[in-house]
Amino acid sequence: MERGGQTVVGILAGGGTLPREIADVLWAEGQNPVIVGLEGEADPKDFAGHDFTPVNWGRIGQLIRTFKRKGVTDLVIVGRVTRPDLKAIRTDFGFWWNLPRIFKIIAAGGDDSVLRRVVGFFEEHGFRVRGPGDVAPVLVIGEGAYGRTAMAGSAQRDFETGREIVGRLAPFDIGQAVAVANGAVLAIEGAEGTDAMLMRVAGARGGQRGGLLVKWPKPGQELRVDMPAIGPHTIASVAAAGLDGIVVQAGATLAAARQDMIDAADRQSVFIEGLRSASDRIEKTTLADDGAIGLAVLAQLRPVLDSRGAVVVRRHVLALETGEGLAALIGRAAGLRQWGRDGKRRGALAVASCGDLDAGSVQAAAAAGYESIVAADDAGPSGAVQAAIRAAGLRLDLRRPGG
Repeated sequence: MERGGQTVVGILAGGGTLPREIADVLWAEGQNPVIVGLEGEADPKDFAGHDFTPVNWGRIGQLIRTFKRKGVTDLVIVGRVTRPDLKAIRTDFGFWWNLPRIFKIIAAGGDDSVLRRVVGFFEEHGFRVRGPGDVAPVLVIGEGAYGRTAMAGSAQRDFETGREIVGRLAPFDIGQAVAVANGAVLAIEGAEGTDAMLMRVAGARGGQRGGLLVKWPKPGQELRVDMPAIGPHTIASVAAAGLDGIVVQAGATLAAARQDMIDAADRQSVFIEGLRSASDRIEKTTLADDGAIGLAVLAQLRPVLDSRGAVVVRRHVLALETGEGLAALIGRAAGLRQWGRDGKRRGALAVASCGDLDAGSVQAAAAAGYESIVAADDAGPSGAVQAAIRAAGLRLDLRRPGG
């Protein structure tokens, strides 16, 4: 088991190619990684030849015992995962023993807060959590261009816009990817993920071309368990959205199936550029109210983007409006689920102006299960909209702009 010395690396594997690629890198270095794959995410066939054990989300005790029995000292958590519905998982004693900690993880709010607590959970069980880039640096994108297509100098402005938005949204744990064209923000990634965001861009552009995807870690992001990654599928999504290329942070982004990704970029004439950036220091928001968080996000964006609304549930910003209107925003956010689900009305639709509300958007917010509409507008909505809010059983909270 310890072919490479006393350190034994375990991989908690989700979906995608990266868990297998990391396992192959470690094996080539003389190590024998221990892989535990989440059922429904990691495909056992992808790990042929490796020490692999499938485990259900709820079998926390089995997961920890497997790693400890096989001498794992260092743990890598990597791969695509979907948010589990706690009512659907199969549990063991270890799940119930750790239930108070699991509830704290779920209640943490946004993804970065959740993942930091996940790291702490495994550290409490004696594992050293390491990032994919630490154990397999060959998979990290460096500085410069990848492939034959170069980034045009005119794209610098779009990159700077996208990068600024990432920085502005970092305190609220949202916005790892931004699509920008000619200085205009096309979309900001919410809880749906980068590929779904790009599908939305493709559907809205009507064949227009130009612009780029900025895929960038939020300042202060927990890169050990949430390092941004791109791969062949990202290239296909970028091309379908009519964008010219991708800019990522060099040294802080993983390349999945690197050669396949570069070949796909060459075929589609999509550029891939790794750029360096100084580390920013940010303070996470201390706001605990969903409506207040939504209004703060809209205010933070206002110098670069006049967004009309945000949906926030359990302090997690699910979606931001970027020109599509409130009805489309609510419809998109309604299909997104935060960690855990209890059937109660939760969350807020935050709007920049009551003038953007109509009866349809109010009904959609109620149907989506949100409990309030919060506006940075002390004038209030029209009488018809107020009647719709009362009929829908929603709470209306008017706050002075900037207050």
